[in-house]
Amino acid sequence: MKKITLSFLAFIFSTFVVAQTSPEGLSLQAAIGYGMDNNIRLQNATLDVQKAYKDRWEVIARGLPQLSASASYQNFLEQPVSLIPAEFFGGQAGEFAEIQFGTPQNFVAGARLEQLIFDGSYIVGLQASKVYLTISENLLEKTQIEVTKAITESYCTVLLADENVNLLEKNTANLKDNLKEVTQLFQNGFAEEEDVEQLKLTLSTLNTQLDYAKNLQKLTRSLLKLTLGYPEDQALLLTDQLEALAITQMEPLTNDSPDLSNNIDIKIAENNRASEKLLLRLERSKALPTLRAFVDGNYTGNSDSFTFLENSQKWFGSSLLGVNLSIPLFSSFGRTAASQKAKIALEQAENTLTLTQEQTLLQYLQARNDFDLAVKNYSTRKTNLDLATRIEQKNQIKYMEGMASSFELRQAQTQLYTAQSEYLNAMKEVIVKKTQLQTILNTPN
Repeated sequence: MKKITLSFLAFIFSTFVVAQTSPEGLSLQAAIGYGMDNNIRLQNATLDVQKAYKDRWEVIARGLPQLSASASYQNFLEQPVSLIPAEFFGGQAGEFAEIQFGTPQNFVAGARLEQLIFDGSYIVGLQASKVYLTISENLLEKTQIEVTKAITESYCTVLLADENVNLLEKNTANLKDNLKEVTQLFQNGFAEEEDVEQLKLTLSTLNTQLDYAKNLQKLTRSLLKLTLGYPEDQALLLTDQLEALAITQMEPLTNDSPDLSNNIDIKIAENNRASEKLLLRLERSKALPTLRAFVDGNYTGNSDSFTFLENSQKWFGSSLLGVNLSIPLFSSFGRTAASQKAKIALEQAENTLTLTQEQTLLQYLQARNDFDLAVKNYSTRKTNLDLATRIEQKNQIKYMEGMASSFELRQAQTQLYTAQSEYLNAMKEVIVKKTQLQTILNTPN
């Protein structure tokens, strides 16, 4: 009984956690916020920034004091023999005495403290690590912009699919009613068989479109969940309406001289140029000398057997303070070639920046033109829908009164269905084109 109770409580807790982390109802802004926390691409981009912070500290640490320790144990299985002139010990000239120096075993333990005093490449490396960090942050920002755009477009696609299914279901229901009425008229001799067949033909087409729309509705929701990082097996309700979102995005733009300095692609190109400048400085700095200071301290123990852990073992200490100066003199023109190569890369980065600025301006002009056209199309499609609705209603009345043929009625119905579809797509286009424009300006709403 206790085990069942614990299992039930665990189930309730897990359900509560899922409900907290994955809300069923999401507005567009809430969906974007959810995607910022759960999208896989964004999570990886955030981790890249964290890696860049660690890389920067790794570069900084190179110029800070470095402390290392070492230990060495030697046990001569056979001690080396040195030959000393025998005359040093009173022997005959030309003869040598065989002597073994030292003890068979020795142990050396020491520590070394080293400090970099000057290194041109280290100074440039510090600046480069900051630029690299900025580039990583820019890439994170670019990913955020792209994910925001993808969520917005996917969200609107789901709304469009929902609206399309609702319209098709409504049209199918109305057409079934018409077919039922016309069938009764035909059975009573007040309508022709062709009238019934025309309506059946239209209904068959609508049913096919409805089946496809329902499948598309499921696919678009799955794509939105994938973009958000939302559980696939959990229901997702969208609380915004397509028409309301379109209306909020139709505010006209009056700025003829946009500020594109905030465009993320331009930022990345500028940072890439700064990076290439630092790489050129790095290659040139390799011709500068490197100066390091160090302090060494060692203790040495000698013995005929392993007595280094005993208190009676004698240890002999030594210490050393020194400075190392390294001056590169000649590299067979290798450093010169590397500097020239870095200079060429810098020129390429400057060309890329200029090209990016020009392309971004053209993209802005194109996006603005597309947005203006989308707003005009929305007004036109809305007017066309009103006209098509009235025409279809009039033809319904005329047909029932015998003043219009079944072909004319079907033509009016097909025209209405086309106008409905165009109106839905026009609303989506307003939102999508506005999002593309905001993406270029890097000013998301």
